[in-house]
Amino acid sequence: MSALETDVLVVGGGLGGVAATLAALEAGQRVVLVEQYAWLGGQLTSQAVPLDEHSWIEQFGATSRYRRLRDGIRDYYRDWYPLTAAARADATLNPGNGLVSRMCAEPRAGVAVIDAMLAPHRSARRLTLIQPAVAVSADVHHDRIRAVTVRGLDDDRETEIVARFVVDATELGDLLPLTGAEYVTGFEARADTGEPSAPEEAQPHNQQAFSWCFVVDHVEGDHTIDRPVDYDTWRAVQPDFWGAPMISLTGPDPRTLETLTRTFTPGASRADAVADQGKDPGDRELWTFRRILSRDNLLPGAIPSDLVLVNWPMIDYLGGTIVDVPADEVARHEAAARQQSLSMLYWLQTEAPRPDGGTGFPGLRLRGDVTQGPDGLAMAPYIRESRRIKARTTVTENDLSIALRGHGDPFTTPDSVGIGMYRIDLHPSSGGDNYLDIASAPFEIPLGILVPRRIENLLAGSKNVGTTHITNGAFRLHPVEWNIGEAAGALAAFCIDRAALPGAVHSTPALLREFQTSLTRDGVELHWPDVRGY
Repeated sequence: MSALETDVLVVGGGLGGVAATLAALEAGQRVVLVEQYAWLGGQLTSQAVPLDEHSWIEQFGATSRYRRLRDGIRDYYRDWYPLTAAARADATLNPGNGLVSRMCAEPRAGVAVIDAMLAPHRSARRLTLIQPAVAVSADVHHDRIRAVTVRGLDDDRETEIVARFVVDATELGDLLPLTGAEYVTGFEARADTGEPSAPEEAQPHNQQAFSWCFVVDHVEGDHTIDRPVDYDTWRAVQPDFWGAPMISLTGPDPRTLETLTRTFTPGASRADAVADQGKDPGDRELWTFRRILSRDNLLPGAIPSDLVLVNWPMIDYLGGTIVDVPADEVARHEAAARQQSLSMLYWLQTEAPRPDGGTGFPGLRLRGDVTQGPDGLAMAPYIRESRRIKARTTVTENDLSIALRGHGDPFTTPDSVGIGMYRIDLHPSSGGDNYLDIASAPFEIPLGILVPRRIENLLAGSKNVGTTHITNGAFRLHPVEWNIGEAAGALAAFCIDRAALPGAVHSTPALLREFQTSLTRDGVELHWPDVRGY
């Protein structure tokens, strides 16, 4: 076993992990970053999901580093793609003209920009990247993590990493059980959180669906994939609340729960539509919903078809959880989720209703070259819900729900380390629950949700913060995950410089004010202007 020593160890190279790494590096600390997959970027890249953002993202509501990421993705297209003159001149270029956000782009664009943001630190040897690798054990003594051991997935080589501070930015909160940190999963009991939407009893294995996304285009010819082995099984799946077989264009509307049949029209153009989740979820026409590259932005003939990400309700996997279950069960659920996604694609190619009255779109082509994952799908499953630390602060439905608060003014907190906004958006669950979609107030991110109650030098840096199953639905999206990670990395660096512990920064007003001042100086917005939620 080899050994490394560093100031800050970040385990998990998703958006939170990348942001934590950048913040710590730019504050002068040495960082070791460990990532399971071949691409950094998590939900943006290996999971293939374009940025999911609030309505005001082009004006405010994000950190400066997050804006560097967004600006870098736009510049990637300006530098390397044959854009039309109008697209090149558009200061708010949306490469895919998708309607889920104002920045829909291919996963490799995110990979390229993230790699470029980290490149100077790797050259200076301030950053050590261990990839692909996962954490396998931790050495914890007197409520302090001394070291974490990681194992390379290509060579099984183990490395013990000694660090002063550790950020868990994994997609599922993998360090929490390894370090003995107290955590929760799934639904908490209503008596524990006071949330009216929580069940009477805790349901730890009742968690949001994960999805195995994929990318398609539409060109001449027959590109129908082999009939999936489990196609007949998935073709028959129909949850009680769905209103139709899942493998179809019909299902519940997340906000009203009424049965809705969406349209799917390859080549459909809505280049002039502006994404605004506050006014329109954008999911009625599935070709344009999460389109990640639009022909309308490119010179004629540059590409034969738009590129469209399939991350739709029909591929939400409800068959079980991959958290705190045996490895063989994880593998079984992941394989089943891939079969569900492939079955959806096969149905689109062979059975989906066409506008001309026919069935099937054999011209749909699975673009595994865009995603680089197993079976031609994304590299990793799209994770919506993680283990969550038992933190010094917990944000509940009562803090965010406009209906419960009686107004949509921002949720404020004296220990703010950033801001975020999204509806409380819970997908159907492994326990058989339908969507839960609740209008939410803009919120400040409390420092206390990053800090465990007991482990002194561990920080949450992704979706594993002190939210509940319910409020996780508002905190799990890209800009909030980034802000959480950035705050965690900045806090680790601040604590090293001040010889302090995160708990002391949280509980000491002078230290807290000093830390918040440093965040503001680095471009982290701590408070919302006069806006209302939706």
